[in-house]
Amino acid sequence: MGAVWQVEFLPEASRDLKKLGRDAQAAILTYLRQRIATSDNPRRFGHALTGDKKGFWRYRVGDYRIVAAIEDNRFVVVVVAVGHRREVYR
Repeated sequence: MGAVWQVEFLPEASRDLKKLGRDAQAAILTYLRQRIATSDNPRRFGHALTGDKKGFWRYRVGDYRIVAAIEDNRFVVVVVAVGHRREVYR
């Protein structure tokens, strides 16, 4: 096993997460803890975004999306937004 990634939340992303239901919060945090933080390559689970969100990655957890920036030099995944798939990209 290679690097272990840290997961950090921007304040706006923390607020987004708190607005979700308890089940959604638990699913998202579990996903980040078990999949992303322990992965050698967090890009393996996500998709690169394009357009005005170029440079960010998205992860899918049910109907919810996590938008993140990946900082390879620090082994950090910075969560910038969390929300329902209909609203998160706005």
